[in-house]
Amino acid sequence: MREIVILGSTGSIGVQALEVIAANPNKFKVIALSAGGSNIPTLIAQAQKFGVGIIGVSSGGEIARSLTSGISVIDGESASSEIAAITCDIVLNGITGSIGLGPTLAALAAGNKVALANKESLVAGGALVAAFGLERITPVDSEHSALYQCFMAGSKSEVKRAILTASGGAFRDRRDLSSVTLAEALTHPTWSMGPVVTINSATLVNKGLEIIEAHYLFDLPYEKIEAVIHPQSVVHSMVEFIDGATIAQLSPPNMKGPIAYALGAPDRTAHATTAVDWSAAQSWNFSPIDSARFPAVDLARHCGSRGGGLPAVFNAANEVAVAAFMSGDLEFSAIVEIVAATTTKLDSIANSVIRDLSDVSAIEEDARVVANALVVEKK
Repeated sequence: MREIVILGSTGSIGVQALEVIAANPNKFKVIALSAGGSNIPTLIAQAQKFGVGIIGVSSGGEIARSLTSGISVIDGESASSEIAAITCDIVLNGITGSIGLGPTLAALAAGNKVALANKESLVAGGALVAAFGLERITPVDSEHSALYQCFMAGSKSEVKRAILTASGGAFRDRRDLSSVTLAEALTHPTWSMGPVVTINSATLVNKGLEIIEAHYLFDLPYEKIEAVIHPQSVVHSMVEFIDGATIAQLSPPNMKGPIAYALGAPDRTAHATTAVDWSAAQSWNFSPIDSARFPAVDLARHCGSRGGGLPAVFNAANEVAVAAFMSGDLEFSAIVEIVAATTTKLDSIANSVIRDLSDVSAIEEDARVVANALVVEKK
C-alpha cells in the first residue's frame, strides 16, 4: 500500500485525488494533508474521513486546533514544505501558483517522489527541481501525463516532436476580447478547474507554462515542443517519432485518470476514470493557435528559450495580472500585455544563475513590483 501526502487537498486536484484514493482503499493510504487557511473545516473533514494524523495550514492554526482533537496541526508559511518532507511514497503537489516550488523542493530533498500538478514549480525553478532527478517526478497535468505515457513507445533519440493539446479556453471562438467579464473568463467549455487555472486557460498562458514545464520534465529543446487547439480535450497530447508514427493518449476530459496514474505509476489503477465510448459516433478537431489573439504561447516560448530567471518573471507577472483582473483593476485583454511588458523590462534576468529558492523568490519579487506598477499605470 502506498503512503500518500497531499498538498493543496481542498483544491480541485486535491479533492479529485482523495476521490481516487477513496475508491482504492487497498492501494493508497493518506498520511498527511495541507491546505491554505481559507478552508480549514473542509481540510479537517478530509483528515477525519481518511484517518490522517497530521495536517498543515498556511494560516489559522489556532482555529484548526480548536476544531479538532487527535490531529497534529503544523501552521505557518512553511507548513506545506514541512508536510512535504514527511517520509512517504508519493507527495502529490496540488498547490496553485509559485508558492508550490518550496514544497516541491522540500519533498525531493527529503527523498520523496513527487506527483506534480504544480506546473509553476518547473516554470519558476525548473533547474532546481531537475537537479534532484527527473525520474523522481511523475506529472499530473493531463497533457504531461499523456506525454509521459506516449514517450514509452520509443527512445528519446527517436522523438521528432511533442505536441501538447489545448482546449482553447473560454474564448477560442470569440474574436473580440476587449469586453470580457470575469464571469465569462471563469466559464470553461470543457474542464472544471480552479479560478486562476481557468483564467490562464482563457489567455492560453496555461499552455505557455506547460511548454516550459515540458522542456524541463522531458529534457526537450523548445523547438521540439508544439501546441495545437483541440476543443474536445479527448486527445491529451501526442508524440511524433522519426518514422512518421504519432502516438496519442486519449481519455475523457477529467483529471482522475492522470491523478491515478501519477499516484500508482508504473502500475495502472483500475476504474480511475471512464474510457472513450468507441461505440458512439464522434469527431475531433485540431487547429493551430492564433498567435495574434493569444500571444502568451509565443511569449512563454521566448522566455523559456532565453532561460535564467525569465520564466519565473513570466509566471510571477501573470499571477499579478490575473489577480488584478479578478479584482476588477485590469481588463482581460491587458493580462498578457502586463506579462509581456514585465518580461521586457526585466529581460536581463535571463542571465541570472538560479542557485536556490531564495534566488527564485528575489526574481519573483522584482517581477511583482514591476507588474504591479504597470497595472497601476493601466488604471
